[in-house]
Amino acid sequence: MEHRSGGDFSTVYKSPGQSKYDPITLERGVSSKNSDFEQWANLVWKLGDTTEMSLADFRKNITIEVRDEAGKPAASYTVFSCWVSEYQALPDLDASANAVAIEYIKIENEGWEKAS
Repeated sequence: MEHRSGGDFSTVYKSPGQSKYDPITLERGVSSKNSDFEQWANLVWKLGDTTEMSLADFRKNITIEVRDEAGKPAASYTVFSCWVSEYQALPDLDASANAVAIEYIKIENEGWEKAS
Protein backbone atom coordinates (compact mmCIF):
# COMPACT_ATOMS: atom_id res chain seq x y z
CA MET A 1 0.00 0.00 0.00
CA GLU A 2 1.51 3.33 -0.99
CA HIS A 3 1.18 6.45 1.16
CA ARG A 4 2.88 9.81 1.72
CA SER A 5 4.04 11.32 4.91
CA GLY A 6 2.72 14.64 6.29
CA GLY A 7 4.14 17.64 4.23
CA ASP A 8 6.55 15.47 2.16
CA PHE A 9 4.91 15.15 -1.25
CA SER A 10 8.09 14.06 -3.03
CA THR A 11 8.45 10.64 -1.37
CA VAL A 12 6.06 7.71 -1.58
CA TYR A 13 6.34 5.10 1.18
CA LYS A 14 5.14 1.51 1.00
CA SER A 15 3.56 -0.42 3.86
CA PRO A 16 1.89 -3.82 3.97
CA GLY A 17 -1.80 -3.61 3.09
CA GLN A 18 -4.67 -6.06 3.11
CA SER A 19 -3.96 -9.59 1.93
CA LYS A 20 -6.08 -11.24 -0.72
CA TYR A 21 -5.95 -14.97 -1.37
CA ASP A 22 -6.92 -16.41 -4.75
CA PRO A 23 -9.29 -19.37 -4.87
CA ILE A 24 -7.84 -22.87 -5.16
CA THR A 25 -9.16 -25.31 -7.75
CA LEU A 26 -8.87 -29.04 -7.11
CA GLU A 27 -9.54 -31.64 -9.78
CA ARG A 28 -9.87 -35.40 -9.73
CA GLY A 29 -11.34 -38.20 -11.78
CA VAL A 30 -15.03 -38.80 -11.21
CA SER A 31 -15.42 -41.47 -8.53
CA SER A 32 -18.66 -43.13 -7.52
CA LYS A 33 -17.04 -44.24 -4.24
CA ASN A 34 -16.13 -40.85 -2.80
CA SER A 35 -18.73 -38.08 -2.56
CA ASP A 36 -16.84 -35.71 -0.19
CA PHE A 37 -16.64 -32.88 -2.78
CA GLU A 38 -20.36 -33.11 -3.48
CA GLN A 39 -21.40 -33.22 0.18
CA TRP A 40 -19.28 -30.18 1.03
CA ALA A 41 -20.53 -28.24 -2.01
CA ASN A 42 -24.12 -29.04 -1.03
CA LEU A 43 -23.66 -27.17 2.27
CA VAL A 44 -23.33 -23.97 0.20
CA TRP A 45 -25.93 -24.61 -2.47
CA LYS A 46 -28.66 -25.59 0.02
CA LEU A 47 -28.43 -22.20 1.78
CA GLY A 48 -31.47 -20.84 -0.04
CA ASP A 49 -33.49 -23.93 0.77
CA THR A 50 -36.48 -23.41 3.05
CA THR A 51 -35.41 -26.13 5.47
CA GLU A 52 -33.06 -25.27 8.30
CA MET A 53 -29.56 -26.65 8.21
CA SER A 54 -26.43 -26.51 10.31
CA LEU A 55 -23.54 -24.43 8.99
CA ALA A 56 -21.11 -26.02 11.44
CA ASP A 57 -19.13 -27.57 8.57
CA PHE A 58 -19.67 -24.76 6.05
CA ARG A 59 -16.08 -23.45 6.41
CA LYS A 60 -13.25 -25.88 6.95
CA ASN A 61 -9.53 -25.78 7.48
CA ILE A 62 -8.10 -28.29 5.02
CA THR A 63 -4.71 -29.82 4.31
CA ILE A 64 -3.54 -30.19 0.72
CA GLU A 65 -0.76 -32.69 0.13
CA VAL A 66 1.34 -32.41 -3.02
CA ARG A 67 2.94 -35.71 -4.03
CA ASP A 68 5.91 -36.51 -6.25
CA GLU A 69 5.90 -38.92 -9.21
CA ALA A 70 6.47 -41.88 -6.88
CA GLY A 71 3.40 -40.93 -4.83
CA LYS A 72 5.38 -39.80 -1.79
CA PRO A 73 4.43 -36.53 -0.03
CA ALA A 74 6.53 -33.64 -1.41
CA ALA A 75 4.83 -30.69 0.33
CA SER A 76 1.85 -30.03 2.55
CA TYR A 77 -0.25 -26.88 2.96
CA THR A 78 -2.86 -25.97 5.54
CA VAL A 79 -5.55 -23.74 4.04
CA PHE A 80 -7.79 -21.78 6.41
CA SER A 81 -11.55 -21.07 6.45
CA CYS A 82 -12.29 -22.69 3.11
CA TRP A 83 -15.69 -22.87 1.46
CA VAL A 84 -16.89 -24.08 -1.93
CA SER A 85 -17.66 -21.41 -4.51
CA GLU A 86 -17.94 -23.72 -7.56
CA TYR A 87 -18.44 -27.43 -8.03
CA GLN A 88 -18.72 -29.40 -11.24
CA ALA A 89 -19.77 -33.00 -10.75
CA LEU A 90 -19.80 -34.01 -14.40
CA PRO A 91 -17.91 -32.65 -17.38
CA ASP A 92 -19.49 -32.23 -20.80
CA LEU A 93 -20.45 -35.73 -21.86
CA ASP A 94 -19.32 -36.31 -25.44
CA ALA A 95 -19.42 -39.89 -26.68
CA SER A 96 -16.93 -39.13 -29.46
CA ALA A 97 -14.35 -37.55 -27.12
CA ASN A 98 -11.39 -39.50 -25.83
CA ALA A 99 -11.23 -37.97 -22.35
CA VAL A 100 -11.39 -38.87 -18.67
CA ALA A 101 -14.38 -37.62 -16.66
CA ILE A 102 -13.04 -34.99 -14.27
CA GLU A 103 -14.86 -33.29 -11.39
CA TYR A 104 -13.56 -30.07 -9.91
CA ILE A 105 -14.15 -27.91 -6.90
CA LYS A 106 -13.19 -24.25 -6.46
CA ILE A 107 -12.37 -23.30 -2.88
CA GLU A 108 -12.35 -19.77 -1.48
CA ASN A 109 -10.02 -19.32 1.47
CA GLU A 110 -8.63 -16.90 4.03
CA GLY A 111 -4.98 -17.80 3.79
CA TRP A 112 -2.59 -20.71 3.95
CA GLU A 113 0.70 -21.81 5.37
CA LYS A 114 3.17 -24.42 4.28
CA ALA A 115 3.13 -27.28 6.77
CA SER A 116 6.15 -29.21 5.48
